[in-house]
Amino acid sequence: MAGRLSDSDDFEENHDINITPFIDVMLVLLIIFMVAAPLSTVDIPVELPVAVADAPVRPSEPVFVTIKEDLTLAVGELPTTKEGLPMEIGIATGMARDTRLYIRADKSIPYGELIAVMNILRGEGYLKVGLVGLDEAAAPPEAAETAEVSQ
Repeated sequence: MAGRLSDSDDFEENHDINITPFIDVMLVLLIIFMVAAPLSTVDIPVELPVAVADAPVRPSEPVFVTIKEDLTLAVGELPTTKEGLPMEIGIATGMARDTRLYIRADKSIPYGELIAVMNILRGEGYLKVGLVGLDEAAAPPEAAETAEVSQ
């Protein structure tokens, strides 16, 4: 018990907690853990297996589906329509449904047109579809200037 000095002659109890012993215990535990942590690391010799798999083969010529500014479609360099898109994709991929397709679209086309083309591809069973974007750092200087002006 601790006493508090006051104007009266009566000693009143002090209800404050003495935290000095608590801090001392915490510092001792900190030192113990700082000393014990480096000693607790154990080197276990493990022989990991060697990977013998070949690197994945990249397609030599990817299949691009292009949506132009006037909403016309092209598979590779061959122009087509939405109705003829499944046939042209089948010819370009050799009917291999697991072929990855890349969609290039002009930035001025409506989002709904892009989704309509993706739905056609999905309906035909082509689920590996990627979107192609233009890297502004790799764009020619005149394209970069027009991008800055439009912003």
